[in-house]
Amino acid sequence: MRKRTGVQGVASNPVIVGAVTVLVIIVAVFLAYNANQGLPFVSTYDLKAKVPNANALVKGNEVRIGGSRVGVVSELNPEQDEETGEIWAELNLKLDKTAEPIPADSTMIIRPKSPLGLKYLQIVPGDATRGLEAGETIPLSAARPEPVDIDQFFDMFDEPTRRSLQRGLAGFGTGFAGRGPQLNEAVGALRSLTENAQPILSILVAPSTDWRGFWRALADLSATVAPVAETQAGLFVALDRTFGAFARVSRPFIQETISKSPPTLDTAIEDLPALRPFLRSSERFFAALEPGARALGRTSPTIDAALRAGVPALNRSPALFAQLDPTAEALLAFQGTPGVFNGLNLLIDTNNALKPGIRFIAPAQTVCNYLTITFRNLVSVFSESNGSANWAGALALEAPAGPNAETRPASAPAAGPEPKNFLHANPYPNTAAPRQPRECEAGNVVYQRGTTRIGNVPGNQGTTTSGQLKGQG
Repeated sequence: MRKRTGVQGVASNPVIVGAVTVLVIIVAVFLAYNANQGLPFVSTYDLKAKVPNANALVKGNEVRIGGSRVGVVSELNPEQDEETGEIWAELNLKLDKTAEPIPADSTMIIRPKSPLGLKYLQIVPGDATRGLEAGETIPLSAARPEPVDIDQFFDMFDEPTRRSLQRGLAGFGTGFAGRGPQLNEAVGALRSLTENAQPILSILVAPSTDWRGFWRALADLSATVAPVAETQAGLFVALDRTFGAFARVSRPFIQETISKSPPTLDTAIEDLPALRPFLRSSERFFAALEPGARALGRTSPTIDAALRAGVPALNRSPALFAQLDPTAEALLAFQGTPGVFNGLNLLIDTNNALKPGIRFIAPAQTVCNYLTITFRNLVSVFSESNGSANWAGALALEAPAGPNAETRPASAPAAGPEPKNFLHANPYPNTAAPRQPRECEAGNVVYQRGTTRIGNVPGNQGTTTSGQLKGQG
C-alpha cells in the first residue's frame, strides 16, 4: 500500500502546524486590539461632532443609533473659540456605511453604558431629507444635555443630607413605634380602598381623560422648573426659617388662634347676612357721594379761603346778634307807625319808574367801571402836577392843523390832509347796556391815523377798563 504524502504530510509536520497556530493567534490579537478602531480594510462613514462636554467619553467608545452599534469614537480633541472663549470637544466618528446618510437635523447625547462609568454616544436621527456627507460636522446645537449618571445621583447625598436622613428615619421610627395594631388596621382597610378606587382609576385611564398627556405635561413642567432648581432650594430654606419662626409661637398663640377660629367663623356666618343690607346701602351712599366729593376737591381752596375769612366774622357775630334784638324791635315799631305802608308803596312806584333807566345806566359801572374812573380822573386833574401847577392849569392843547380842524368853525368833518386832522367822534359809545353789544367802547377805541371815524367802532372792544380787578366784567 502506498502512503499519502500531501495534506497529511503538512498536518503531521509540527513546525508548520505551530507556525500556522502562531499566525492565527497574532491575527486574532490584532483584530481584538483594533476592534474598537474598526476592522481593517473596511470602508467607513466618517463624521465629526461637537459636544459641550465629553465627560468620561474616551477613544474607542461606541456610537449607537436606536440601541445598535454603528461605529466608534476614533478621536477626541478639545477646541476653544478665540473670540468668545467658549470650550467644547470635537469628536471624530467612524461609522458603518450602513448608517449613511444620517439626517442633517439629527441630535446626539452622551449616555452611560454601565454603572461603572462606561459611556457611549447616541445619535437620534432627525426628519430632514438632506443627509450629512462624509467629513461634515454635527453642530454644537445638536448636542443635548448629558443625563444624570448614577454617581452624580449619589453625590447629592452629602454629609448634611445624610445627617438629615438619619434624623428623619429616627423620627419615622419613633412615630411608628407601638403603632403596630393601627398599621395592621390600615393595611386591612387598603383592600376596601382599592375596590372603591377601581371606578375612579377606570375613569383616569380612559382615553377621554388623556392620562398620558397629563404625565407628558408633568414632564414638561419638570423640565421648565429645572433651571430654577437653585431658586426653589432657596425657597425651601426660607420656608424652613419661616416655619421655625411659627414653631416658636405655636403655643399658645397659634394654638389659641386655631381653637378660637371656629366660633369666630360661626359668629361671622350669623352676622354677615344681617350686615349685607347695610353694606349695600353704604355702597349706594358712597356712589351718590362721589360727585360731591370730587366737586369738594376742586372747590377746597375756595372753602379754605371762606373758612379763614369766616372765623373772624363769627368771632364778632355775638356783638352783632346783641344789636339785632333792639333793631328788630325798632323795625316792628316802625311797621306799626301810621303812613309807613303808604310811603313804602310810593317808594315802590318810584323804583318801578326808575327801573328802566337804572337798568340801562347800571352796566356803565357794573361792567365798565366808568363812574369810578370818572371820579378818579377828576381827583387826578386837581391833585397830580408836574411841579409847577396841577394838570388842569398846565395842560396845553395842540390843535391839529388843516381844513375843518376841531379848534375852529368847520363846514364838514375833518378829513386831512394832515395825519392828525381826522375827526374821531363817538357821542354814544356802547357801555354793555341792554340791547347793546357787551363791550366798553369809551376809552378802549384805538385812534386810526388817516381815517375819519364817527359813531361806534366795528368789532368788540372788550369789557376791561382801567382799575378793574382781574376777572371782573
